Amino acid sequence: MHTKTLAELSRGLAAGEYTSVDLTRHFLQRIEALGGELNCLITVTADQALAQAREADERRARGEAGPLTGIPLVHKDIFCTDGVKTSCGSKMLDNFIAPYDATVVRKLKEAGMPMLGKANMDEFAMGSSNETSFYGAVKNPWNTDTVPGGSSGGSAAVVAAHLAPFATGTDTGGSIRQPAALCGITGLKPTYGRVSRYGMIAFASSLDQGGPMTRTAEDAAMVLNVMAGFDERDSTSVEREVPDYTDGLDKPLRGLRIGLPREYFGEGLNAGVAKVIEAAIDQYKQLGAEVIEVGLPNAELSVPTYYVVAPAECSSNLSRFDGVRFGYRCEEPKDLEDLYKRSRGEGFGPEVKRRIMIGTYALSAGYYDAYYLKAQKMRHLISDDFRQAFEQVDVIMGPTAPDVAFKLGEKSDDPVSMYLSDIYTIAANLAGLPGMSIPAGFVDGLPVGLQIIGNYFDEARLLNVAHKYQQSTNWHEQIPKGF
Repeated sequence: MHTKTLAELSRGLAAGEYTSVDLTRHFLQRIEALGGELNCLITVTADQALAQAREADERRARGEAGPLTGIPLVHKDIFCTDGVKTSCGSKMLDNFIAPYDATVVRKLKEAGMPMLGKANMDEFAMGSSNETSFYGAVKNPWNTDTVPGGSSGGSAAVVAAHLAPFATGTDTGGSIRQPAALCGITGLKPTYGRVSRYGMIAFASSLDQGGPMTRTAEDAAMVLNVMAGFDERDSTSVEREVPDYTDGLDKPLRGLRIGLPREYFGEGLNAGVAKVIEAAIDQYKQLGAEVIEVGLPNAELSVPTYYVVAPAECSSNLSRFDGVRFGYRCEEPKDLEDLYKRSRGEGFGPEVKRRIMIGTYALSAGYYDAYYLKAQKMRHLISDDFRQAFEQVDVIMGPTAPDVAFKLGEKSDDPVSMYLSDIYTIAANLAGLPGMSIPAGFVDGLPVGLQIIGNYFDEARLLNVAHKYQQSTNWHEQIPKGF
């Protein structure tokens, strides 16, 4: 059963081939047998999952089941889950039991999806390799000596290893798309404001966006139907009607205009990755698409822009973790100042501390104009580049990451090299655009992702473009050896 896509599992449940309890037990057994090797889960909620599966079967018996009812999932441990530890991959929240459900969690629970557990992640979503987690590094199912990408590396590994048909992720600078590429799965970052951020622990509030991580574009469309929508509890949520994303999946691609940014195919791109992407573009040409070269002249500035904006927002958001109200508290503080200093010093890991310090510096008196304000101006220019490009094309394509998965520990002592792992994904977050990564081939036995970026609220087109490619290729059907 674990080799079936979410869509196939939905049809099997509807046909009575198996029950939700059958499915949930099967995936829990796989997690018990294989999850430890990958270190991809922080918490396993077996009893809760089976109880929810029984409820799902009862709903189906009453004729109240929807397309997702009874299909198990895993949540990235950044989403608050009522009564279950929500750690954000940090010692700071190792003892935090969420008292409510995030909107995304609530919607998927109401759809009848049992929760198998919570996925490991980079601490507070800060990282590109899933090595900054307090609970240890996650391993890539394709080669356990390599990283799965981050920060949603645990979610990506869960789906790639077939420990669950679907996992939630979040994307601040590429944290859904980059691990999806490195693990050979489909990952979608919706338009900023399309999916509620309520109950999703904030890293950088103007950049964070939740989305689905699945095997196929069809699966992602089914899940996005439930995840998307306005939420009055989220001030950044956009009040806009949610279409049925599965409706246009089979629309022909003849006449589709694909933009290829010249800036995405220059220095720093692995030659093997470039060949895989070129082959994918050729496949789109065979499907009737037209290819047009476009320019994103400010793309090279997206990394320095992001690493001013994101740390600035993180320094503000993480100020709430002070050892007073919830989370980690140091032992026997001498006074209030000692409580603050030691709780934060002991509770946060090195990468989180680094970003807090960068952000605090960028926002400090005398440097705000020089760094933060200038970065916001650059963000506007990056958005303008995309706006002009979308006057000529329907979607923009290129590599998701400049290379395939690298070795565990290879970039741990070189933060700048690590940050460049997101060089092709960051711009879409700065502009608030939707983007996704789909499997497109392999280099040295490791997956390569094709990135597709769309115009605002054009997720339906992205999913259609990805689905038609997956109908004509089988890269998304490949399974890591041993899983």
